[in-house]
Amino acid sequence: MNQPAQQQDVPGVQSRMTPVPDCGEESYRGSGRLEGKAAVITGGDSGIGRAVAIAYAREGADVLIAYLSEHEDAQDTARLVEAAGRKAVLVSGDLSASSHCREIFDTAMREFGKIDVLVSNAAYQMSHDSLEEISEDEWDYTFKVNIGAMFHLVKAAVPRMVPGASIIGSSSVNSDNPSPTLAPYAATKAAIANFAASLAQLLGEKGIRVNSVAPGPIWTPLIPATMPEEKVESFGSDTPLGRAGQPAELAPVYVLLASDEASYVSGARIAVTGGRPIL
Repeated sequence: MNQPAQQQDVPGVQSRMTPVPDCGEESYRGSGRLEGKAAVITGGDSGIGRAVAIAYAREGADVLIAYLSEHEDAQDTARLVEAAGRKAVLVSGDLSASSHCREIFDTAMREFGKIDVLVSNAAYQMSHDSLEEISEDEWDYTFKVNIGAMFHLVKAAVPRMVPGASIIGSSSVNSDNPSPTLAPYAATKAAIANFAASLAQLLGEKGIRVNSVAPGPIWTPLIPATMPEEKVESFGSDTPLGRAGQPAELAPVYVLLASDEASYVSGARIAVTGGRPIL
């Protein structure tokens, strides 16, 4: 089933989407799989990040939600985390600044006293039909937010992590099957998958696991904020399952990778793509 044509300004607001994405607000049921853990989630205000924050809280984790400027969405997510009986911490700011990435973890340590899980999920994209439309500033900013921030976040997190900690990067099906209209974004998503695989090997001796998730077309605020209306309307319809995915459909994978049950899962890349293959 297709979404109605719609557009928003960047970065997009979840509550103004039609239909509003399902982040598991009514459906996710926890079972204590992350009891007592503390997690940092970038882009945790909406979309996949919100779904992960809800799931983590209902599994027993306290959550720091890092976001750009979508205060209304972030506050909604914080209320959902607190309704699950867990602590929610909101930190707004631009991840393209390395200093902000470090500040996130200073705050996490001050609020939680530890960091067990980092989910590097925030991303920027814009759709362009030609190379000429992509400015140097946009290219640089996309790389700073999507992969540069992951580097700075990991650098800040690792010294505060202990054996058993988990790092999860949000890659994309675009890393293997890039859309030509999303060239800068697709390149960064390939870099995230590659960087996560390198980190799994570099950090194994510290007992820190690193994995990535490769979502397919998922219905999040990024879509109406960065794509033309006609693409929004047909978004996800070309997958084998014939529809866009909902953020709630990714949350169980992020829970697994953060949990102690995945103690020997490192260097993995898990596809949640509605049937599109990653190779």
